Amino acid sequence: MIFFYRFLTSSFYPFFILLIYLRKIFNKEDQLRYKEKIFLNSIKGKRNYKKKLIWFHAASIGEVQSIFPIIENLKKKNKNIELLITTVTLSSGNLVKKRILNCDYIQHRYFPIDVTFLIKRFIKVWKPKLVILIDSEIWPNLIFELKKQDISLSILNARITKKTFKRWLVINQFAKKVFSCFDLCLVSDNSTKDYLKKLSAKNIKYLGNIKLTLPINPNNIFNQNEKFLSKRKFWCAASTHEGEEIFCLKTHLILKKKFKDLITIIIPRHINRSNKIKKLCNSKKLSSQILNEQEFIKKNKDVVIINSFGVLAKYLKYSKSVFVGKSMLKRLQNDSGQNPIEAAKLNCKIYHGPYVSNFKEIYNFLGKCKISEKIKDEKELAHKLIYDFKTPNKNFSKKTKKLNNIGKKILEKSIAEINKIIIV
Repeated sequence: MIFFYRFLTSSFYPFFILLIYLRKIFNKEDQLRYKEKIFLNSIKGKRNYKKKLIWFHAASIGEVQSIFPIIENLKKKNKNIELLITTVTLSSGNLVKKRILNCDYIQHRYFPIDVTFLIKRFIKVWKPKLVILIDSEIWPNLIFELKKQDISLSILNARITKKTFKRWLVINQFAKKVFSCFDLCLVSDNSTKDYLKKLSAKNIKYLGNIKLTLPINPNNIFNQNEKFLSKRKFWCAASTHEGEEIFCLKTHLILKKKFKDLITIIIPRHINRSNKIKKLCNSKKLSSQILNEQEFIKKNKDVVIINSFGVLAKYLKYSKSVFVGKSMLKRLQNDSGQNPIEAAKLNCKIYHGPYVSNFKEIYNFLGKCKISEKIKDEKELAHKLIYDFKTPNKNFSKKTKKLNNIGKKILEKSIAEINKIIIV
């Protein structure tokens, strides 16, 4: 099976090149650095080989945000290390570049396609002491090559859904060889812990979801539209996926019967869909604006569509209520839910649909704290939002403090486990 996977990935290499070029044409890849993913001569690195390199690999924005508290604490406790972050998506790459702009001990590269000769080249150039994969980033060629070269490998905030577990069971022996390569598995939930045990992983520990460790200070969040938002009734629909915006617009139409100056702010998970959402607004005869970074919201708009990444907190800070997406779509029920932690830490009342499998334990906790509620349709959401608009601002400060304390403990325990491997 290992031989077959290597043969398959190598055989499809020309198609991977074509795919990356097509993605570049449609602005889904970095226009200057896309070659890092596909060509040997573009895999380059500049580092101090006297220091230990810790390599973190995170696919998208949520995973990238979750590792920065870990990285910053690791550097404080280990002066003799350098850090490398690799990402897959354009948006996560842009976010990393922003975060490390004035940081000389962290470098960023795009993760190469999981083809053996590219992976070997990448490892040879960077010579990592420890590689930490985040969430569900399982790349067999990378994993087997690290094992072959006796480079320590861990997975942080590991997440395996029931659907993914069933897929791994189809290739059970191959799966066991993959997961037995990890020296440490810190999991995001108890179900993943059970799945990994069945897949022959070792040193599995559930310390909590590291996304709870993300520190958020409202005083450091600035939005040029603050004055405008403070004078308007508005609500946010965050991390929406295709099919959910129509649900949001129907909610808006119900609310508009009571609040004529209402604004709905839609923050789509993928901003390349902004024009499609605007067309959807037009079909409902709703005036809309695609808002780019640093732009001001225009007057007399029904819907504002956020067209920049990494700005969610800028709107959640001022929002009393938020609907968190990827939760209303039955077709995604086995891979559903987006991270509600940022909204919770910014004192928002959170609403979500029935499908939240990726964050089930977190939503259960937030539900018990009365921070989040499940809704079934636009009528129920509109009813909840009407109540929120008519009541004083909710203050979840005690609950937020509890969340932060839990996050702090998870961070400390995770750092302690990673340090054990670095020291070896």
